[in-house]
Amino acid sequence: MSFDINEYYSRLSGGDVLMAFKGSISSELISNVLEVVESRLDEYDESSKIRKKVYNVLVESLQNLYHHIEVLPEGMQKEFDDKFGILVVSRQDEKYKISTGNFITQDKVDVLRNKIDKINSMSREELKDMYKFILNHQRLSEKGGGGLGLVDIARKTGNQLEYTFERYDDLYYFFNLDVYVEIAM
Repeated sequence: MSFDINEYYSRLSGGDVLMAFKGSISSELISNVLEVVESRLDEYDESSKIRKKVYNVLVESLQNLYHHIEVLPEGMQKEFDDKFGILVVSRQDEKYKISTGNFITQDKVDVLRNKIDKINSMSREELKDMYKFILNHQRLSEKGGGGLGLVDIARKTGNQLEYTFERYDDLYYFFNLDVYVEIAM
């Protein structure tokens, strides 16, 4: 096991951080995070358009995190509660960065990588069309969505979804997703 969650979190938590959290992701936590980040965005005196975009992307990112959390690897269960995830919202130069992370099973890595790579290869118009198609044709999954989350995030930000998979053990990887919202628009 070469991946250290605490070291990873420490690296993410540097810089101008609006909110950083490591632990159990719950619906109550999501509400609290949204309130804190909204308040912090007000402190930065951002335009309503930027605040709305950051807020909407954060909502979608948190929903993805909440709905796709796996059971923790055995070695992590004593240290952390179920529904473990990481969230860091920071401001870097002329953009906001929303980083989320959670453990996923090895069998889901390629599927998720392929999905994100496909989204990243699409134009704005293709993302819009895909979003409409999913909205009109997909059934809701057992996790609550129809695959809209990542497409919607890419569509709203106009940026590539940056991601990594850190191998934890033979069964688990830690998935990190970084989403950027440009300030100068």
